[in-house]
Amino acid sequence: MADGVDDDWTEDDLDDEFPLGDGTAETETIVNCPYCGEANEISLDPGSGSEQEYIEDCQVCCHPWLMYVKYASDGSVEVDVYASDS
Repeated sequence: MADGVDDDWTEDDLDDEFPLGDGTAETETIVNCPYCGEANEISLDPGSGSEQEYIEDCQVCCHPWLMYVKYASDGSVEVDVYASDS
């Protein structure tokens, strides 16, 4: 290592840390609002990690949901939506 640069680093090291996958991760899904029951099409961001938790509002009744998003290694997604008490 000279001047803070790791001479042993390779592009393969980067690929191991951040695998590209096959680009088939789901980016949209439809969920039903736990308050009004209406279907909502939502966008998903696979780049935010394989497990995510965040708040999103219903597009119909505007109540907040607690969203749990979990990506499998094949890019498929499981989304759970709960009424948010916050």
